[in-house]
Amino acid sequence: MGTVSEKLKESRLPYAAAVIVAGGSGTRFGGDKLMADLEGLPVLARTMLVFERAEAVRAIVVAARADMTDAVAALGQEYGVRKLTAVVPGGETRARSCLAGVLAVPPEAELIAIHDGARPLVTERIITDALWTAYRHTAALPAVPVRDTVKVADKGMVAGTPDRSHLFAAQTPQCFQADLIRAALLDAAENAPEVTDDCLAVERIGGRIALSEGSEENIKITTPLDLRLAALILERREQA
Repeated sequence: MGTVSEKLKESRLPYAAAVIVAGGSGTRFGGDKLMADLEGLPVLARTMLVFERAEAVRAIVVAARADMTDAVAALGQEYGVRKLTAVVPGGETRARSCLAGVLAVPPEAELIAIHDGARPLVTERIITDALWTAYRHTAALPAVPVRDTVKVADKGMVAGTPDRSHLFAAQTPQCFQADLIRAALLDAAENAPEVTDDCLAVERIGGRIALSEGSEENIKITTPLDLRLAALILERREQA
């Protein structure tokens, strides 16, 4: 993962844009999790503000539900997200939503970071490290080692136990050289709309993914319990 300083990475990176995917239905949350209050700010506002502060990112595009584009644009204006260049309606699948966002980034972008709107605890270090890794290796995935033993099951019975040392939990932002992710998502949207992971779209067309350093704090808000955990993490960060 290298020892190059964050500031040196930022200075060497080409134009990078972020696509924040904010099109989920919030079924498991029981409401609109992206607009839920997290320590005084909506979840999505917190997510956008991390990318606003990240010096390596020069433009932000949000792919939102069609009925939420105006609300998301207003949210960006309310919280001073000056890098927000577009809010576009997402598609009926994640692959199509990501593609809509990627096609809306400024044409000069050479690197694109795709991030879950429901991961508001991502840090500038995670973003910069993933972009730097993608710059060097064409594609990057922030990840953390899996700590629990994982079982493979078949019809309710254990069918195998993978070697945990080879297992990593994927996070976002997943970062790519722009031409690569455009091609991968165009292919996935047409031929594999069920793809739910951007790196998988790249793998499908023969691309290889390098790992960058994630964080156990970079959680995705899926349930009300996740929201409570995120609040505790923020409180601890403020006390540090």
